[in-house]
Amino acid sequence: MTDQPIPGQDREKLPRSLGVWAIWMLVVNGLIGAGIFGLPGGATRLAGEYSVWIYLLCAILILPIILCFAELGSYYRGTGGPIRYGTEAFGKFIGFQGGWLYYLARLISFAANSVLLVDSIGYFFPGAASGSGRLISLALICGILTFLNIIGAIESIRSLAVFTIIKFAVLIGLVFTGLVLVGTKVFPTFNEPLPPVTDLGSAAILLIYAYVGFEGAVVPAGEARKPERDMPIALLLGLGIVAALYMLIQLVSQAAVPDIAGSETPLLDVAAALLGDTGAVLLMIGVVASVGGNLTSAIFTTPRITYALSLMGTLPRWFGAVNPRFNTPANSILFFGICAFTGAALGSFTFLAAMTVLARLFLYIMSCAAIPVLRPGHRKPGRFINRGGYTIPVLGIVACFWLMWQVSFTSVWMTAAFVAGGSLLFLVARRGDSGSGSV
Repeated sequence: MTDQPIPGQDREKLPRSLGVWAIWMLVVNGLIGAGIFGLPGGATRLAGEYSVWIYLLCAILILPIILCFAELGSYYRGTGGPIRYGTEAFGKFIGFQGGWLYYLARLISFAANSVLLVDSIGYFFPGAASGSGRLISLALICGILTFLNIIGAIESIRSLAVFTIIKFAVLIGLVFTGLVLVGTKVFPTFNEPLPPVTDLGSAAILLIYAYVGFEGAVVPAGEARKPERDMPIALLLGLGIVAALYMLIQLVSQAAVPDIAGSETPLLDVAAALLGDTGAVLLMIGVVASVGGNLTSAIFTTPRITYALSLMGTLPRWFGAVNPRFNTPANSILFFGICAFTGAALGSFTFLAAMTVLARLFLYIMSCAAIPVLRPGHRKPGRFINRGGYTIPVLGIVACFWLMWQVSFTSVWMTAAFVAGGSLLFLVARRGDSGSGSV
């Protein structure tokens, strides 16, 4: 395998405006969505006071996969991320399937989180979460985020920065308040008997998905100033900070609300226990900011998938068009925004949510498996190369197969159906290419 540009790489037109902190914000907002606001209760229920170590275990479990993405992210200066990795390593068909499944998974998640954001806003303004107000709220959320992304990457990153600051202010403020008010009681004694291995395994399955979502940050490599340096830094720094924050939140939650294992809204109960009604309001602001940041990250990165696939010749050229005024993939962004609003408004995404787990795992396996194929041709000074030969990719693949073993049969057959649909789309696109004589 030689270090030659893959199809479309020479047609990049997007400006390089993303620095390491912009990429880091994409990482942490991909990781921290709404999940952490509900996890402390379930984690305590399954693992008791040992649950804090399950967060660390899950971070270690996901680390080989993130290290693989860090290495691959240092290889490329073009948009696409895993789609580029799979295409160069295994051909257009595998690369397209990875992009197709990941795009659908992100679209479904975006629709679901849009509804969650409207429900969260309804905590403050009930009329915004019911009847016609619900549709208007969804339209405003999808419309504003689509508009911000179309008019420029800088505008989108600025809005992401606002959400990130509010989110971290609320979560770090909650941790700090808990440490001050609860004191040394925040540290478990670990005198309780160790829970059954099956419960610890269930806790790991529950918490591991609080560490997925980082992969979107490598997609806009074509807009990064120095992706070979910034991608690894942002990914690893993001994982470290998020893991530490998760563990501190778990410690404070267990100490502030001793019966948190039975709570349906654990962090809301923690905030109320520490600061009363004011704490609950601040926590809901954090929920809104967290989900808003997750949505902003998703709508920034996901349309770059259809943009990249278009440049590679596996989607119509319309998706690869760049707005001459704003220098953004406006058509791909608009298409994603319309589809996301439609899914959220219809509510049909709930039945499809099962496939999102396997879609991500397929993407992770494809990327980890690409390293032995790509590394010989991309090993250059300044690139991030994992030590230990191919041990890290193997560990990443093993972790993915372990997670695959836990998914439901519904997730399997639905993913298979989407793979079949993607295969049909790919064949139609290839036939169109052959008919037009294009390469």
